[in-house]
Amino acid sequence: MTTTTPVSLPRWARLPINRCNLPAAILGGLTFQRAPIPLELDGVAQFHRGLFELLDRLDNAKERAQAFMMHMDASFFLGQPEQAGYTADATLDRSRADYLRMVRGWAFDADGREGAVMKGWVESRFGLLQRYHGGPIRDFSDDSYRRYLEMRSAGLYGTNALEAQLDLLYTYCQYELARAHPGKTHLTLYRGVNRMDDHETLAQLDDKRRVVLLNSLSSFTANRERADEFGDYLLTAEVPLSKIAYYTKLLPGMLRGEEEYAVIGGLYEVSLAAW
Repeated sequence: MTTTTPVSLPRWARLPINRCNLPAAILGGLTFQRAPIPLELDGVAQFHRGLFELLDRLDNAKERAQAFMMHMDASFFLGQPEQAGYTADATLDRSRADYLRMVRGWAFDADGREGAVMKGWVESRFGLLQRYHGGPIRDFSDDSYRRYLEMRSAGLYGTNALEAQLDLLYTYCQYELARAHPGKTHLTLYRGVNRMDDHETLAQLDDKRRVVLLNSLSSFTANRERADEFGDYLLTAEVPLSKIAYYTKLLPGMLRGEEEYAVIGGLYEVSLAAW
């Protein structure tokens, strides 16, 4: 990543405020991709300090995952919906719309209702606007943008602090990545695509490298051969650990795919190969 091309995250791709320790203009830029630092969501680690103190004492990753899921259940009454205010005679039962359902729904259909919730969470917490949801989103009057807003609202309606659940999931993911990859700042990840037009290119560096603006949340894999199955073009990116929202092996049974990573968007310098 040695390009000197002056490319910055456009204003139309970000919000002026967010809920983490860096503004979107910085965390979504190329400088951050080259030299990332940890991203912290406002107050999450402090509020759940007891959980992370417990995790520090556990050497086994499976035990830590179990402790995390138990903490989620206790904090948000996921196993006791009546304690969270749900009633048996409710017209619409959203008690099962938890963080695991959102993650699985996004993996099944990134352009569905759960996908809209996940992309909206990235927008709210990191200030990065989505660029695609069932179609390109280029301004706030697009039909695609209206559909996205409708899906996001429907996905959040009647849920139990759903975005706060996702906050804690991200914070736990960052904790586990730091323990699994001590001293590392990046992972080399791959994404197979059929149409490069679906990825906005902001700069062409040479025949094989370009700067692209990724959607607010995108699926990558650590398995190059697996990525080849999903398109005629292969994108390779050095992804900062701090821009990984979650991944397949984080929790048991969370995702069906192998070595899949949910990557937070912004500008990325990528290499491109055609198959």
